[in-house]
Amino acid sequence: MSQFDKLIDRIYSLDKDLRFDELKKVLEHYGYSMGAPSSGSSHRTFRKKGCIPITIPIHNPIKRVYVEKVRDALEEENYEE
Repeated sequence: MSQFDKLIDRIYSLDKDLRFDELKKVLEHYGYSMGAPSSGSSHRTFRKKGCIPITIPIHNPIKRVYVEKVRDALEEENYEE
């Protein structure tokens, strides 16, 4: 099992020790692009055409509610395949 697959498993299990960079890596792999804020915000928004934007704060570890949003986006991606 690759490191990326292990990371996906951690997202599906709602691991409470996930970091912002790990979620960013997964979202970018699935075609989301990160938008930079116009001011000094601590949040980043990931967008993909045809999908609901996902906003995640740059905090470590990431709270469960944000990991759930990423998990839901991954489930939607897998549903469409």
